[in-house]
Amino acid sequence: MAETMQSKYIAVAYKLYVTRDGEREMIEEAPEEHPFQFMSGFGMTLDKFESTLMEKSEGDKFTLDLTVEEAYGARNDEYVIELDKNIFSIDGKFDEEHIVPGAMVPLQTADGQRLNGHCIEVKEDKVVMDMNHPLAGEALTFELSVKTHRDATEEEINETIKQLTGGCSCGDGSCGCGDGDGSCGCGDGCC
Repeated sequence: MAETMQSKYIAVAYKLYVTRDGEREMIEEAPEEHPFQFMSGFGMTLDKFESTLMEKSEGDKFTLDLTVEEAYGARNDEYVIELDKNIFSIDGKFDEEHIVPGAMVPLQTADGQRLNGHCIEVKEDKVVMDMNHPLAGEALTFELSVKTHRDATEEEINETIKQLTGGCSCGDGSCGCGDGDGSCGCGDGCC
């Protein structure tokens, strides 16, 4: 019988860079005061990002380069799609406030999968959406500092499972309500 690997709770501060036209550009940051936190083994991060962090220890500082393939893959023109404009209607009226070129739009597939699309164009009866990840086609460079690297508690694992399956996502206090015990004062313990 195969031995299961213990999930790790990892918090990491980072700066994320891409190189465009020969210039390195910082595009995202998770500062020391608010590090990116995740649980290993749940597919919450890029594979190479997670596997590299699994080999590190609290306090380690390092640079991680990801190729396009190790990051979000190449851009795919087939992921630029036209959707009927009426699916962006609220009470029978097109949502012209939020569905504008340049907007990131949360969407849901017929089977309930949530994803984001980038609105490219609003036509008379269609909305052109780019479903590629915003960083598709980019090689990434992370400058990382490991703040926390430890075995995850059973409670943290259960909370992560709830989040990934659409349950309560508030038990860690990160939503700004409650004291981290899942009691957010919303009646059911969820925000």
